[in-house]
Amino acid sequence: MKWPANNALLLLPGVLFFLLIPGLGIVLAILESVRGGGSFTFEHYRELFEQNRFIASVPFSLTVTVVSTILSLFIGLGIVKAFSPLLKETGHKLLVWIPMLVPHFVWAYLVYLLFNQSGFFSHIAGMIGWIDDRSQFPILVQDRNGLGIMLTYVWKEVPFVTLMLLPVYATMPKGYKEVASLLGAGSYQTFRVAEWPFIYPVLIETGAILFAFIFTSFEVPQLLGVTSPQMLAILAYDWFYSGNWSDRPLAFASLVMTGLGIGVFMWIVLYITNKKRMHITKGIGN
Repeated sequence: MKWPANNALLLLPGVLFFLLIPGLGIVLAILESVRGGGSFTFEHYRELFEQNRFIASVPFSLTVTVVSTILSLFIGLGIVKAFSPLLKETGHKLLVWIPMLVPHFVWAYLVYLLFNQSGFFSHIAGMIGWIDDRSQFPILVQDRNGLGIMLTYVWKEVPFVTLMLLPVYATMPKGYKEVASLLGAGSYQTFRVAEWPFIYPVLIETGAILFAFIFTSFEVPQLLGVTSPQMLAILAYDWFYSGNWSDRPLAFASLVMTGLGIGVFMWIVLYITNKKRMHITKGIGN
């Protein structure tokens, strides 16, 4: 079999799939968000920023997303850095792979069963005398601060971060660390000089993937969240199925704004990481 001379033709199936499935949905969402009274209007976007629910949802979604992403990256990096020799073995690597097989909704339900005020840990705390009544157990799920949502995503995404960083540590040149040690560098300086330039692009890309996924997530906030404040995906869902047709353009407008924000964010991340990789390739990385 002879491959086409123009490699761009190999991308054609993927491009067509994107244009016909998600691409069509994006176009329809944009059209619905600017349609009103038989003409095009941006009135729905102006009204969107006047909605108290949306104003409260944006910082709440950002807080949950940023905290979950940063904690997942730090914990995952710590695990890989501390146990990378062990994780190279298939048996130990399975301990990281297994949580990846569990869907997020199942993981969220497990967090609910363990950490709600009538759950497993509340029962244990009562048995050992830490609390006299289950109502004294701290509210960790279905709380206004999103602690249960963040706990679920950190618990679920740390294995993903670990698997993303493992190949980097497996192929990282050991000569840089040896030279840094011979020159008297401490552990922090060795990490900054010999490891950070290699893991930085992957860490940023992994963080961007987590940010985009968590910021637009639905199932975990639906199970562990509260009615106010809400994640943006839950708010859009409520507006779309509220039964009030005047709310539907708000749902589409919020989705378009979310998609635009994520698109700009991902473009900036790709630009930064590609630039960093070029520096490393040319040997002028930090």
